[in-house]
Amino acid sequence: MPSPVDPSPSHPARLRVGVIGAGKVGVVLGAALARAGHKLVAVTAVSDASVRRAAAMLPGALPLALHPVMTFAGRPDDLNRLSGISFGVTAPAALRPVAEALVIEMGGEPVFIDEDRRGLYHAALASGANHLVTLVVQSAELLGMAGVPDPARMLRPLLTAALDNALVLGDAGLTGPVARADSDTVAGHVRALQDASPEALRAYVALARLTADRALAAGLLAPPDAQRLLDVLAGAPR
Repeated sequence: MPSPVDPSPSHPARLRVGVIGAGKVGVVLGAALARAGHKLVAVTAVSDASVRRAAAMLPGALPLALHPVMTFAGRPDDLNRLSGISFGVTAPAALRPVAEALVIEMGGEPVFIDEDRRGLYHAALASGANHLVTLVVQSAELLGMAGVPDPARMLRPLLTAALDNALVLGDAGLTGPVARADSDTVAGHVRALQDASPEALRAYVALARLTADRALAAGLLAPPDAQRLLDVLAGAPR
C-alpha cells in the first residue's frame, strides 16, 4: 500500500510502496513503481517460488526469513507469546546482525537455519506441534466414547508429564505397553480401536511401530520382545 513521502524536485509525488504478495503480478507492479522513482520498502512472500521471484525482480528487498516457533490462534494474547521463544532465522551472512537485532527487539531468541535445511526444520516443527494437536484431540474423543465426562481434565496432567519426560529424557522417557513389551495389552488396544475408530487404529499402529523401533534402537526392548510386538501390529487391519 503506497503512502506519501516528502516530495523531491525530481519526483514531486514519490511514494513509499509495500507489495503484499510477491506473485507474478505483485513483483511486476513493484518493479515498475520502483523504476518510476517510488521507494519500495517492503515485500511479503509466502511460497519459496514467491521468495525467489521477489529476490530476482526486487533486489532492493532484504532477503530475511524470520519464523517464530510458536502456534498462534488469532487472539489478542498472541503477541505476548513472542516473548522468550525461538525464531528460525535464514539470512545471508552479511545480514545476520540485522536479523538477530530484529528478533531480539521482538523479545525472541534467534536460531540460524541454513537455507537448504529449512524444509527439514519446518517439517520437524509441524510434526511436533500440528500432529500433537491431532493426537490429543483424537485421544479426547476416544475417552469421550469410553464415557469420560471431561477428557481434557484427565489428559492434561498425563500429557504435560509425558511432554516434559520426552524433552528431558528423550527415548528413555517412554512408558506404556510398547516400552515394557506387553504385547497382550497392545493386542487388546488393537481390538478396541478396531471397533471404535478405524482411523485411530491406523494412527495407533503406525506410532506403535515407530515406538517399538525406537525402543529397540535405544536398548529399551530386547529383539525377541520387539518382534512379538511387531507381529501383533502386523496383524492389525489396515
